Amino acid sequence: MLSLPASLARAFAQLADPRILWLLLKSLLATLVLFVLLGIGVYFGLMWLVDRGLGSLVDDNLPPDAAEVLATIGTLMAVVFGGWLLFRVTALAAIQFFADDVVEVVEARYYPQALKDARRIGFGESMWLSFKGAVRVVFVNLLILPLALLLLVTGFGTVILFALVNAWLLGRELRDMAWLRHRHSRDEEPPIGRGTRFALGLVIAGMLTVPGLNFIAPIIGAAAATHLVQGRLRDD
Repeated sequence: MLSLPASLARAFAQLADPRILWLLLKSLLATLVLFVLLGIGVYFGLMWLVDRGLGSLVDDNLPPDAAEVLATIGTLMAVVFGGWLLFRVTALAAIQFFADDVVEVVEARYYPQALKDARRIGFGESMWLSFKGAVRVVFVNLLILPLALLLLVTGFGTVILFALVNAWLLGRELRDMAWLRHRHSRDEEPPIGRGTRFALGLVIAGMLTVPGLNFIAPIIGAAAATHLVQGRLRDD
């Protein structure tokens, strides 16, 4: 079985592959589109909330453009302060659409027999997996938000909490990208342990916080997960 550092090294080395570069471009475009759509959704949601909620509280005496101004400010604040979460969610959702393609490119080069035996995940299933993963990330992050706010007084507790929780979430999503196409039944145990999965998630979560690296992090994560999964399956 390949170690995590070796799997990551192979993933980075394959970035020069034209097929990976094309998938990287497509995932970036999809991420940006999803990010913009989320921003639009936040904007119009705030518009409705201010217009219907706040407006009714003050007997509709708000200035004509108050809803638009407040919604714009709220959207900008959401993008600036919530960008770390929104980008992570949209990046993972986007890479889910192309997860099979990334894994196939890696398997074609290193594990041709695995590629031959794999189950192709259809568009509908990819959409469902992408939706479930995005909802899981948002729900868990919102769930721990009160504790994260309390930990702000420690100076570093909030950062550590989010890093640990999102490492667990990312590790799970990346493992499933590489494994579900080879899983024979729902009762089958994952080929890589929780420790390895968590370590992979921690590395990729760290990359998502670094400008530049955050764009390639999902691709690197999916490729590295493929090496980890196939390495373990081959050992068995």
